[in-house]
Amino acid sequence: MALLPNPEQTMLRDSARAFLSGQSPVAQLRGLRDSHDADGYSRALWRSCAEMGFAGVLVAEQHGGLGLGLHEAAAIAEQLGHTLTASPFLSSAVLGAQLLAASGHAGLQDQWLPRIAAGQAVTALALDEHAQHRPQAIATTTSADGSGHILDGQKCFVVDGHVADLLLVVARTSAQGCSVFAVDPQAPGVRIERTAMADAHNAARIEFSAVHLGADALLGERDQATTWLAPVLDAGRLCVAAMLQGAGDEAFSRTTDYLKQRQQFGRTIGEFQALQHRAAQLYVELELSRAALARAVEAFDSQAATAPSLTAIAKAKACASAGLSVQEGVQMHGGIGMTDAFEMGFFMKRVRVLQALLGDAGFHESRLASLSGY
Repeated sequence: MALLPNPEQTMLRDSARAFLSGQSPVAQLRGLRDSHDADGYSRALWRSCAEMGFAGVLVAEQHGGLGLGLHEAAAIAEQLGHTLTASPFLSSAVLGAQLLAASGHAGLQDQWLPRIAAGQAVTALALDEHAQHRPQAIATTTSADGSGHILDGQKCFVVDGHVADLLLVVARTSAQGCSVFAVDPQAPGVRIERTAMADAHNAARIEFSAVHLGADALLGERDQATTWLAPVLDAGRLCVAAMLQGAGDEAFSRTTDYLKQRQQFGRTIGEFQALQHRAAQLYVELELSRAALARAVEAFDSQAATAPSLTAIAKAKACASAGLSVQEGVQMHGGIGMTDAFEMGFFMKRVRVLQALLGDAGFHESRLASLSGY
């Protein structure tokens, strides 16, 4: 069991860190927010990310990707957390690529995976319908329309939904199960509303009203989405946990730097024992979170039976440690930590959104209990 990155994974992580810190600092996110950018992300930057291989990290080589595993995807996601980069990495490179690959739909794979890997197309998973992540509570429905389908319902918190070239919609197809459908966002009956996220990242609310779909829009087996979609969601959850880890680490690094520079009563505030204790405790929590993430990613890539449980642990722990990091960051910076002119607030808002995305700590604690037989 290898929990430490190998040389190739270390090289990918370091190149991602150097590239993103140089091309996508937090100031870029501020610029997107303040300019009310219609896309909410830089298309030019995403094309450059694709040239670096980020967009195709999980896409098979036969479709123009790198054909790597979640170790590599999580390493990129962690660096995106450090810089708070707004990009379709989660929606397309992780969820979209994994879902299309798992669906077994050769036609859609040939059509979309090369475009995803090249950074030319954005996909969005339309799953949640409630304020909290509840993947089993699906009210969006389809009905038969000759050989095709008619889709009705609504979705919320659709990451990158308003810039998507392809929507991957989970809908109930019987009382017993759900299915996934590929939907053209420009199709008649599709209404997309961009929602303002607290962290200045992309999401949308989508309504489907009598949307006609062809027979080839169905991905995977009918009524079986819950089964084959589960590992796709876990891949996304682990990448979200990696983003939380990156954001928590960055907030901690900035806070410790501040403790070494800020002076009070003729001494740097980092000399005060109370702050040293809090910083030490935060460091321990972040390292525990890092270990949980590494173990879960290793289990996922090796397809271990424990992967779902370890994923729940990793996401719950990342929510807690990153949340503590940004909270302590704001408090230890004092008054300046609360101002919009200072970047710590961006980290707090991003962490709050990532905590809720694909299940908060409470969701995954409950999931772990269920998986453990309670």
